[in-house]
Amino acid sequence: MYKTFLTINRKEAGYRPVMERITDFGEVEQTLNSEDRMLQASRCMDCGIPFCHWSCPLGNIMPEWQDALSKGKWQQAYELLISTNNFPEFTGRVCPALCEKGCVLMLSEQQPVTIRENEAAVAEHAFQEDYIIPHPPASRTGKKVAIIGSGPAGLAAADMLNRQGHTVTVYEKEEAIGGLLRFGIPDFKLNKNIIDRRLSILEKEGIIFECNVEVGKEGSIKRFFERFDAVCLAIGAGQPRDLPVEGRDLQGIHFALELLQQQNRVIAGGNIAFSQLISAKNKRVLVIGGGDTGSDCVGTSIRHKAAKVTQIEIMPKPPVGTNPDTPWPTYPNTLKTSSSHLEGCERRWNLATKRFIGEKGKVKGVEVVEVEWIKTEDGKLSMKETGKSEIIKAELVLLCMGFLHPVHEGLLNNLGVNYDSRGNVAAIKPNMSSIPNVFVAGDVTTGASLVVRAIDSGRKAAAEINKFLKS
Repeated sequence: MYKTFLTINRKEAGYRPVMERITDFGEVEQTLNSEDRMLQASRCMDCGIPFCHWSCPLGNIMPEWQDALSKGKWQQAYELLISTNNFPEFTGRVCPALCEKGCVLMLSEQQPVTIRENEAAVAEHAFQEDYIIPHPPASRTGKKVAIIGSGPAGLAAADMLNRQGHTVTVYEKEEAIGGLLRFGIPDFKLNKNIIDRRLSILEKEGIIFECNVEVGKEGSIKRFFERFDAVCLAIGAGQPRDLPVEGRDLQGIHFALELLQQQNRVIAGGNIAFSQLISAKNKRVLVIGGGDTGSDCVGTSIRHKAAKVTQIEIMPKPPVGTNPDTPWPTYPNTLKTSSSHLEGCERRWNLATKRFIGEKGKVKGVEVVEVEWIKTEDGKLSMKETGKSEIIKAELVLLCMGFLHPVHEGLLNNLGVNYDSRGNVAAIKPNMSSIPNVFVAGDVTTGASLVVRAIDSGRKAAAEINKFLKS
């Protein structure tokens, strides 16, 4: 049994200095040297029951590849990691590390193994040492599969199906492959060269990528579908939750992805008309809604040199450290402070938006009211306004309240798929829509979730499609 967890403390790589990182969109996270990384991996115990497996949607075999890493067997560690996770270089950067919250060492002064950072380090080492080379299938089955959507679910499904020898074409309506990995996650969290590097491998393995193709417009669906033996819908959950209160039509109020997608395009060298640019420079910015998307808007606004950034949430402030309502090994509902929050942001809770206030058609402020949450007899929370209201001045408002379901107009409605009660594409069988040869993967059927869950869903969809093609 390993005992280094008794003598070696958790050591994180940390972030670049604030005053340095807010001047650019380079990745904020630093790296440890190989020796320190191996020592961190050695903290992984010989658990009788490794709850990290249970916590990880992909079922990554953490103790096994941590053991290999601790012994300097980097290639073996990568091979164990890639056996369950197609893209550890993505999850190693943007996953909230559910596995770490299930680590047995969470019970010891909250010092779990640095699993996420170790994962990113193993993937980077594998690329640097050329462990990752194209492995196209030895033969083709003659079956053709279309993947609509190129986010993590679509890419995972494409990768798995291509390995089986099927001819896979991935269709993306935007100008580049990657879905929200490319257009939703800021470069300071995920440099887009990381995506391009993996795409180069996938292309050499035989996957076909088609950009600027919006499938399902103007009655072309039948002709499109006749070309393929199976189709997988992986278009994500792109319908944002709106805030339809007085003044919503004022200029300066945007959905989060309007800012984030545009900023990523600017960094990629895209030409955005000056009149269409969303800039936080010298403005008071109000971010409505928490979560990763809200945090990403905070970091982006700070890099724009906003005068002030305030983030409000309607829910109560989560407890710091531990929460008895979400005990180990479940994912804890506790206060999460991101690198963006550390760069300078006022955070407030228990505030509901009543109306937007404008001047000459432009937003100038937001009236908010304080709320309190009362637990009812059945254990549910009920919201009540306290009557205390105020106006928060803001020249830019970003709505970061999550997503409702996939966009129905166009492809999905024209295709005629069934929806569930939440508006997601219903899966009447595992990963299969109401149309026999049309499958679903990722947020389009689960609702907005994590990259790691999308990859898992893509892998499962690929397994069902492969079974269908061989039947």
